[in-house]
Amino acid sequence: MSRPRIAVVVCTHNREDRLRGLFAALRAQDVPEEDWELLVVDDGSTDGTPEVLAEVAAAGDLPLRVHRMENAGPSVARDEGWRRTSAPLVAFTDDDCEPAPDWLSTLLEHHDAQPEAVVQGRTEPIPREVGLLGPNSRTQRVQRCGPYFQTCNIAYPRTWLERVDGFDRSFGWGGEDCDLAWRCIEAGAKVRWAPEALVHHAVVQLGGRAYLRQSQRFTDSMRLYRRHPGLRGVALTWSVFYKASHQLLLQSLIGVLLARRHPAWLLLTYPYLKQLERRWAGSPQWAPMIVAHDVLEVGATVRGAIRHRTVVL
Repeated sequence: MSRPRIAVVVCTHNREDRLRGLFAALRAQDVPEEDWELLVVDDGSTDGTPEVLAEVAAAGDLPLRVHRMENAGPSVARDEGWRRTSAPLVAFTDDDCEPAPDWLSTLLEHHDAQPEAVVQGRTEPIPREVGLLGPNSRTQRVQRCGPYFQTCNIAYPRTWLERVDGFDRSFGWGGEDCDLAWRCIEAGAKVRWAPEALVHHAVVQLGGRAYLRQSQRFTDSMRLYRRHPGLRGVALTWSVFYKASHQLLLQSLIGVLLARRHPAWLLLTYPYLKQLERRWAGSPQWAPMIVAHDVLEVGATVRGAIRHRTVVL
C-alpha cells in the first residue's frame, strides 16, 4: 500500500452536532482516497461523538482512523494526532469546520511548489450560517497570512513538526497552534499563503453567560508574547494592546476620569463609542454586555501578562 501524500488531523470534544458536516465536506474532497489519511482524536468526549465516529469508520467511505484519549486539551490531542500519521504533509482543521472540495488538492499544489513551507489557507464563516453573525456570535475568519496561524486551516511539512518536536503540550486552552508556527518560523521555516485553500467555520450564537466566559479564554496565551517577540510587533496594537478595543476602552476610562477637570476630555470616549456601535450590529441592547466583556477581557489579559511576566493590556 502506497504512503498517503497528506494527512488530515482533527481534534474533537463533544461536537457530535458538527462532525457530520465536517465528514460530509471531507467525503467531497477531490483527492483520491489513497492519497490521504484522516486521523480524528476524540479528546474525552462525553456526548454522542464516539458513536458518530464509530458509524463513520464502519461506513468505510473515508480513510479514517480514530484515537480515543482522556480529556487532556487541544495541545495534547493535536500533538498525539500528527504523530499517529505517516504522510509527509500534515493538514489541521477543526471539528466545527467544513473544508471546500478542493481544499486538500490546493494544499498539495502549494506544497509541491514550495515543499519546505508551512501552508496557511483562508477561513470564512459557513455560508448558510452567515445570518447568525451578530454581537454575540463566535466564528473564525482568517483572511491574511498569520499572525496566529490557527489550526482550523494550516498544513505543516512533517519535517518541520519533527524538527521542533510538535506542539507544546503545556498550553491549556488556546495558543498552542500559534506557538508551533512561531517556533517553526524562528527556526527558519517560511509560510506560504494559500487563499484558495478554503475552510468554512461554524457560526455559534452565545448566550449572555457564555459570551462573558469567552472573555477569559486566552489568559494563558499571554505567554506567547514573551516567548515570541516577533509576534508582538505584528499582532498587538502599538505592540502593547491585545486588541484595539482594549486601547479604546482604556482611553475612554481616562477621558471619563479627566472630564472632572474639563468636559472636553470626554472626546476621548468617542472612538470607543463608535466601535461599540459597529460591534452591536443593530442590536443596541447588547452594548452593556459588550462593554462588560471588554472589561473582563482586559482583566484576564492583565492577569495573564503578570503571570508570564510580559507587558500586554
